[in-house]
Amino acid sequence: MPASKKQPPRQLPRGNNSKPVESPPPPGGPSLRFYYSDSLHEKILDVLTTVEQAEDSTRHREALCKIVLELAGTGMHYYYLRPLSLAKTSPVLERSARMGINGVLWVMAPVIRNVIGRMDKPHLLAVCTHIRQLMD
Repeated sequence: MPASKKQPPRQLPRGNNSKPVESPPPPGGPSLRFYYSDSLHEKILDVLTTVEQAEDSTRHREALCKIVLELAGTGMHYYYLRPLSLAKTSPVLERSARMGINGVLWVMAPVIRNVIGRMDKPHLLAVCTHIRQLMD
């Protein structure tokens, strides 16, 4: 039996901190999405446009943080709480899940604020670009 040829693991490009940077997904590839309100959509577009067009984008870090956190909360509720509601699970289970998700968001908030709070203009623009790609 011939020896199997193992291919070396694919090396991904590395960012400033030596962590791999993931390649973008192929266009038209599989994806999951969630739906959110028209008012949130308008807020997102306003913040992205403000950050992208500002001479000093760093002045708008907090607004971008708020949008990222709101999107995270909306997505978590859509992906985890909505199915429980659709499945008509017990109110106790739904309350428990809601508490867990709110706890995750509470822990994530200062981390997201810290990370975005340290970003410079190119980093902030990259975040805006990524959010716009997710919206397509």
